[in-house]
Amino acid sequence: MLAGAVATGVLTGPGASARPFPGPSDDFKTTMSRALPAPPGSANVRVLVFYGSAADGDESPVVDAAIAAVEKIGRSGPAEQRFTVTATDDPAVFTDARKLGRFNAVTFVTGGGDVLDAEQELGLEAYMEAGGGFLGLHDAARAEPYSSWFTGLIGARPKDTGPTAVQRATVEVGDREHPATKELPLEWKRPDKWLNWEKNPSGDVHTVARVREATYEPGAGANGWDHPVSWCRDYDGGRSFYTGMGGTADAYDEADFRGHLRGALLWTTRLARADCQATINANYRAERLTQPNKPGRNDQIGEPHGLVTAPDGRVFHIGRGGADSSRPVVTDWNNPDVGKGTGEIHVYDPRTRKSTLAGALTVFGNKGGGGELTKVEEGLLGIELDPGFARNGWVYLHYTPHARINRETHMAERYVSRFTFDEATDTLDLASEKVLLKWPVQIHSCCHSGGGMSWDSRGNLYIATGDNNSSGFSDGYSGNNPQPQFKGVAFADARRTSGNTNNLNGKILRIHPEPDGTYTLPDGNLFTGEEQDEGGGKTRGEIYVMGVRNPARIFVDKKTDTLYAGWVGPDAGQASTTWGPAKYDTFAAITHASNRGWPYCMGNNQPYRDRNLPDPSKPLGWYDCRNLRNESPHNDGLVKIPPAEPNTIWYSPQGGGVDYPRDANGVPSYRPEEAEQLLPWLKGGGQATMNGPVYRYDAASTSADKWPSYWDGKWFVGDFYDGDQPRHAVLTDPRTVGRGGLPVHAESLRSIVPVGNDRIKNLMDWKFAPDGSLYVLDYGRGFFTSDAKSALWRVTYKGGAATPAAGDLARKAR
Repeated sequence: MLAGAVATGVLTGPGASARPFPGPSDDFKTTMSRALPAPPGSANVRVLVFYGSAADGDESPVVDAAIAAVEKIGRSGPAEQRFTVTATDDPAVFTDARKLGRFNAVTFVTGGGDVLDAEQELGLEAYMEAGGGFLGLHDAARAEPYSSWFTGLIGARPKDTGPTAVQRATVEVGDREHPATKELPLEWKRPDKWLNWEKNPSGDVHTVARVREATYEPGAGANGWDHPVSWCRDYDGGRSFYTGMGGTADAYDEADFRGHLRGALLWTTRLARADCQATINANYRAERLTQPNKPGRNDQIGEPHGLVTAPDGRVFHIGRGGADSSRPVVTDWNNPDVGKGTGEIHVYDPRTRKSTLAGALTVFGNKGGGGELTKVEEGLLGIELDPGFARNGWVYLHYTPHARINRETHMAERYVSRFTFDEATDTLDLASEKVLLKWPVQIHSCCHSGGGMSWDSRGNLYIATGDNNSSGFSDGYSGNNPQPQFKGVAFADARRTSGNTNNLNGKILRIHPEPDGTYTLPDGNLFTGEEQDEGGGKTRGEIYVMGVRNPARIFVDKKTDTLYAGWVGPDAGQASTTWGPAKYDTFAAITHASNRGWPYCMGNNQPYRDRNLPDPSKPLGWYDCRNLRNESPHNDGLVKIPPAEPNTIWYSPQGGGVDYPRDANGVPSYRPEEAEQLLPWLKGGGQATMNGPVYRYDAASTSADKWPSYWDGKWFVGDFYDGDQPRHAVLTDPRTVGRGGLPVHAESLRSIVPVGNDRIKNLMDWKFAPDGSLYVLDYGRGFFTSDAKSALWRVTYKGGAATPAAGDLARKAR
């Protein structure tokens, strides 16, 4: 006898025909709707388990186990979460409003086929429209194959092709708040029968968990890295939850799986609230805020290069210094105006919905495009507002003043300065400048200026600087060529900068600005500046992170003070067994002062080959990532430098997290046929990382536009380009974050922060505002200039609150 026979009540009757049903009567659904209570069920919570089958014969052990598990869930746990269960294979219950209206939720454990006739399905529709709940388990996705409404209720249909054997796999649990998943492991390893989907439902439903295909054999019709396995949605007036798990009888004996079902039933029965709208694409609205500039004027926006939001919601955004086509571009070093550009600071006010020019700096940053020895990436590179901005109006700018260039030596100075914003005139007081920090940069050859800035919770300012190094002269591999020089400065040797403990380029600096315009050094930086190693005088105390290439965007999560950074990699299109890895664009979650490897190692400590004089085209030995030595002839810092630490995310044209087998010395093979993708959800090509924020949900905010709490703690990673490149929100494991642990979960943002030529194609910066909405800068469609597509955008959430409404809970919250 089925376990359901011992439930509170058993309804019996014949199963429905397995053929397409005839059309229903016009009045039946209306009659059912009027007879059903709204919402169905009551504080005396009841769950109906329906196991009707279109096939003849006894029910499978899986159905029996599922019914027993639901009954056990209903009898256990806190008293306020308990419910009674009725199991039936009689579909007539769906045409009896009196009986159906008693149930808070309906659970389908049925197999495939047409198990409801036309009126029975309309009865289920009426039940959902009245506010009922639905839970579908595994093969329930095969039921009612002729019904588009039931397809919507379930969310997706299984493919006929796919694995049939039980396999152990890893489930990535991305929703850390839904009662069905919040207690589960981030990476949940379990055996089951895994279904492939005809159409991926992600974006139309709220996916709470995915199965990682790399951990089992998905067979024909695999769905790829985004393979949903459990999801939910508010559907047709009610609540629907489906899981593709539960394909074996043994699954229902697992404590974690029963916990998963318990949470799903808590929501569908109205015993608990949950947000099942947070990742549905249609719930987000992307709006362009700024208009194209008037001809010959940057009245709306400069060449987009960074943004920051003020406490009152205003957005300060900067233009690097490239001019529109009406302005001259001077490339002749004999001309005093060589590279002279204007770095603008615009302010967008959401109250007036207008952007105004608040100020401009004369910068070195306008030489147009061209080769490495023509173009530049200097200019106005970064902006931050003081933590006390609402009180003091202080604005910090990271820039290259044109007045400080040396046209003979092709050297310049980089400044981090503090200015005061005048609220009375809505302008930046340029005469208020206090230069906190300055250091030399070579400007003979492009590129890699960095620029991002961010604050931690203790008032420390982080400043990202690029390696100030040419991309050429190394065939796109390690930037370690000591040979090309101009006036004694090697401009293709990043060991001079990123790998140099006595140089501020290729670093993330950390200082504590003081009210008088000076700064002090916080404890815990990589160096104190007072080290006596190798004779002393070979370190800079401002360095928090070394070994980065071009960290244009950084972000510090003030809740944890974890630093998140991304930097652009070199140009090699594929790995070389002679020189090392292909170009890896990199993201890192950084929890302590460290060396991130460039130009010695990249990714998860994949080394490059050394080269040196007299012939840099000839390789020397492989770098030892754990025992690094800076033996560049242009190094004025320590020879023995900190070991390289593995990074969190890296990607190349070959894919994400590319890795290779290693020999006894830890050197990868770098053979394409042996490559493995550890992060299959991302891929490069043309690529330029644009690190994003970590979202923090503010429950006290009354904003109607804020993103939901589902995203709390997720790290946003993106790329300038919008092809196969990343635009994702990722979860890291707190146990491994900062130590090279890979993200455990990722989900695409490409439809929420929408890609496309007329949408946000060239992502340049993105930050959340105090109201919880997301501001995004689109660079435009040209380089070293602004154009008609350069714009500030805002992405808001319109999905509403968690469901059911607090007043519709079956029992009062305790």
